[in-house]
Amino acid sequence: MFRPIAAAAIGAVVVSSPAWAHHGFGRIDGSQNITWEGTLTGIDFVNPHAYLYFDRVADDGKTLKMRCEMRAATVLRRSGWTPEMFVPGKHVAVNGHPHRDDPSTCYVEDLTIGDSPTLVRYQQLTTASPTKPSDRPARLPGGEPNITGDWAQEQYLLARAPAGGRGGLVPKSQVAAVEAGTVKVADLPNNGWGARPVMLTPAGQAAADKLKAVAPQDNPRSRCEITSILFDWVFDGPVNRITQAKDSITIDYGRGLTRTVQMNAAKHPAAIAPSRAGHSIGHWDGDTLVVDTVGFAPGSIAGTVPSSAKLHVVERFTLDPQKLALKRDYVADDAEYFTDQYAGSDIVMLADAPFAKDLCNDLTYKDYSQETQKK
Repeated sequence: MFRPIAAAAIGAVVVSSPAWAHHGFGRIDGSQNITWEGTLTGIDFVNPHAYLYFDRVADDGKTLKMRCEMRAATVLRRSGWTPEMFVPGKHVAVNGHPHRDDPSTCYVEDLTIGDSPTLVRYQQLTTASPTKPSDRPARLPGGEPNITGDWAQEQYLLARAPAGGRGGLVPKSQVAAVEAGTVKVADLPNNGWGARPVMLTPAGQAAADKLKAVAPQDNPRSRCEITSILFDWVFDGPVNRITQAKDSITIDYGRGLTRTVQMNAAKHPAAIAPSRAGHSIGHWDGDTLVVDTVGFAPGSIAGTVPSSAKLHVVERFTLDPQKLALKRDYVADDAEYFTDQYAGSDIVMLADAPFAKDLCNDLTYKDYSQETQKK
């Protein structure tokens, strides 16, 4: 295979948009719709965006090598798309938005490969949905709730509301209702992708200001680095995996992070090597898994909400055995940066695609000039 980001800090309260961590339009001109045609040459089926490559003939008669942005590989895979669909040599027609400066870059809204039906950006090519396996036990032999499995937040797809209404990314199950006008986007639950509000200390505000000043291309996510155990659990639809063992629980994030929750430890060790995963100990409070984590490397929880080495996170995972919905409530304290608590919740379901650590290669800020193409 072949193979963006700002938020606002207001006073001592930081409220961060998901756009800080996601890749927005940037230099793409969303006001223009253009159709390009050419010969498909390849696909980068990667996160945080897949890229389609094709050659087209420009107005001057020269061949222009195009690179056009698609959705992330993980959500494409969950939607039934595969790399094998993109056969080199096939004719391709792409409708989308042009780059303001680079005629070889675009943003795909829909595309047609050969004689196949047109594919729309958020199109679902599978009817797969999470279902409870008939042989899945509700509890493990020790009596604990069975939370082992592959988990993902319900997919968020683009819904276009009736005239005068506001559309946007909404849960897959709510697209039809939003487009029919029977449900308003504003009435839907928060997707948990953005940062939660928190009051900052002067040191915390200074750290937030530094994060705000980071250029998009220098953001750690542009190097495919994890932001935090809170943010990356649901942001942009990853498929994660939980594995229960006798004395530990392993939590694998689809974005490439692995956490080991020690279930037989009463306290954290005195010396912990700082990391994005931190050091986790856990216990069952009835049917709720409580995970206590410290030992984090300083960075960001989400957006421009900073975290220091004193960050302390407590997560509570509770399974709804009827819906097989795993809710996580979390609270974070940071004695150096916060004057109150950073708190929130999210819900994941049994995943509609198997767990996989999809490749990540952020090409957003990599040069794709015609000089580069000559190599």
